[in-house]
Amino acid sequence: MIYLDTHIVVWLFAGFSGKLSRETRELMNQHELFISPFVRLELEYLYETQRVTVDSTTITADLAARLGLMVCDKELNRIVSQALAFAWTRNPFDRLIVAHASLDNNMLISQDRNICNHYAHVRG
Repeated sequence: MIYLDTHIVVWLFAGFSGKLSRETRELMNQHELFISPFVRLELEYLYETQRVTVDSTTITADLAARLGLMVCDKELNRIVSQALAFAWTRNPFDRLIVAHASLDNNMLISQDRNICNHYAHVRG
């Protein structure tokens, strides 16, 4: 089980998988791919602020069809409880996305420098 950070989802949707290392792409081909529901929310926020040109539903539906991407349904209160410990960031999306993956020490694909510096199971 591998989780994808928001910018990775945007890259995959746009066809920029080459921005990822070959090792990361191989890992993604070998595991089920998930996103936190907070990735969907952040995608919609990016759409509403015109930082991406496609809404979250379109992006996630496309990647579900092409890559088998699934939205994880871990219990919200557990995620928030985990996120409370992540004082290393003020970005609420990063806190919640990392907390979601970290509940079971799952791998998270991200190239966010702050996440890479603080989450042991990140790959980029």
